[in-house]
Amino acid sequence: MCEANAYILKEDKEELLMERVDRVVPQNGEIYLESIWGQRKTIAGRIKELNLVDHRIVLELAPEEKTASL
Repeated sequence: MCEANAYILKEDKEELLMERVDRVVPQNGEIYLESIWGQRKTIAGRIKELNLVDHRIVLELAPEEKTASL
């Protein structure tokens, strides 16, 4: 299978954001994610790491989103 789980990096810890992601589209400082089940999310941030062998996507929130979520 080609899909991966997406994680968000918070305080140096990875939290599961979405399972079975098969589409990732970076656009204008945001990341659009879509799963094989049709679930969709858009977050303000950037891709920190893509590990396709381990089926992992690690995202980092934009600086203004980090302070807003605290």
